[in-house]
Amino acid sequence: MHAVEVSSRAQAHGHALVRLLSRIRGVDAPAPSQSLAGRLGQWIDWRHAVALSAALDARLVAPAGQDHAVAPGDDGECARVRAALVAAIEGDRAFTGGPPASSAADDKDAAASELVFYRQRYVTLQQVMEGEIGRLRGRLRNRLAKREGALGRLAGIDAVMERALGAHERALLAPLPDLLARHLETLHQAAQQDPHAAAQEPVASAAVTRFRNDMRRALLAELDIRLQPSLGLLAALCAPSSESHAS
Repeated sequence: MHAVEVSSRAQAHGHALVRLLSRIRGVDAPAPSQSLAGRLGQWIDWRHAVALSAALDARLVAPAGQDHAVAPGDDGECARVRAALVAAIEGDRAFTGGPPASSAADDKDAAASELVFYRQRYVTLQQVMEGEIGRLRGRLRNRLAKREGALGRLAGIDAVMERALGAHERALLAPLPDLLARHLETLHQAAQQDPHAAAQEPVASAAVTRFRNDMRRALLAELDIRLQPSLGLLAALCAPSSESHAS
């Protein structure tokens, strides 16, 4: 049940980001061209395949004298990390203050400075997410490694998968800041060409307001995608063990 729930959440959050980016680019969301297994087969090279095979073949040895119960509050660790990261996103300068006042006399230079500011803020928030979620995943994995049976094996498998897929995840998410920057540029151009925009709200303000909403949605969708491996580890930690049922 836990695995099904985590998989469903991963698909939902992935689809949310894909839909948003498709709207920003003005194209339909593409249908998956490959199965998950087929894509993983392309991403995992022979070195990672050997390491994964070793993790799968690891002996199931139960550590002696370990307390395997989940401590009170441990099941909310992912939620606490997510809440802290949501607060970091919502409180970032990109949404609370905006770019510093530009001293550029040319409008093009001022617009270029604005694009650089928002791109840098997105990159910074990506780095914050990667660091905090990476530490969370490590803590959960270390806790799993102390468990008996298949849960201990899962810790080794997850470590291999993180090494194998981490670079691909970064490569897929790295273009988002530039894509969002181009989106802001497109919104400015569209607002300037709209004869009704100026009568409703300052052109620049309307474009930035819409852009900020899209940037926030993209960051939150990316956050939930990044959290999926940790949620899976937590679900495994909190699941009743076969040993407890047997007793």
